[in-house]
Amino acid sequence: MNLLIDLHYLPSLEYFCALQGYETIELEKCEHYVKQSYRNRCYINTAQGVEMLIVPLTAKHGKTVIKDVRIDHSKKWQNNHWRTIESAYRKAPYFEYYSDDLRTILYRDHDFLFDLNLELLSFCLKSIRFAPTRSVSVSYQKEPPATIFDLRSLINPKKSVSERNLYKPVSYYQVFGSGFVENLSLIDLLFCEGPRAASLILASRI
Repeated sequence: MNLLIDLHYLPSLEYFCALQGYETIELEKCEHYVKQSYRNRCYINTAQGVEMLIVPLTAKHGKTVIKDVRIDHSKKWQNNHWRTIESAYRKAPYFEYYSDDLRTILYRDHDFLFDLNLELLSFCLKSIRFAPTRSVSVSYQKEPPATIFDLRSLINPKKSVSERNLYKPVSYYQVFGSGFVENLSLIDLLFCEGPRAASLILASRI
């Protein structure tokens, strides 16, 4: 069975748990943009606690197809995101191993959110050595064929991970905090555990 899923910004561990087990993944390119979703935000662990990073978008995107949603570069978001990421993870064991590639992608001037997310997903998949066949949708299907498992919009920050039965927290070393923080962006796991990230994702999959 193939998987149909929306693209997220620096996706969570739950997202990568959901991708496991599928050899072919179709990324939804023709949906309408959904506000307050993971499409333009992620969560990382900092000295001040969990922090949300949001990619700013141009004002008119309420009923825009996701492939046409533009990033608002007037906000200087790249500097803010990178400074926050660097401050949070520069002392992590594997920060230097992954940071250059991530920084290059973030500072590349993508006009469209979809293109940024697609390149970041490629970086993440390569980093965990997971290489499914990927494609993007060419039209929107409200009800995909029975051969496609539809996960679009299911993974969202408005509901607890426990309601979706895709991810179970497996603790790993984190830079900050006395207690484990679950389901952060994959970069938290990458910077902290490096090559162990792939096996930890498999262990977190329900």
